Amino acid sequence: MNSSNYYKIEGNKLVRTHRSCPKCGPSFFLANHFDRWSCGSCGYTVFKRKGAPKPKTTRRTPRKRQKA
Repeated sequence: MNSSNYYKIEGNKLVRTHRSCPKCGPSFFLANHFDRWSCGSCGYTVFKRKGAPKPKTTRRTPRKRQKA
């Protein structure tokens, strides 16, 4: 990959297109995977959320087995 994939010019400003690693500093970018962002240098990983969180269900009591 070349550096043009990591930056974009909007007006007079240079904008980063990828996240930077909070542990390594702004010079290290996080790789964009299908389910996570990860740093190749230190291994820092942020998982992407898939949809809205599921509501908690109430736990039912197990059914009693019937003799055959």
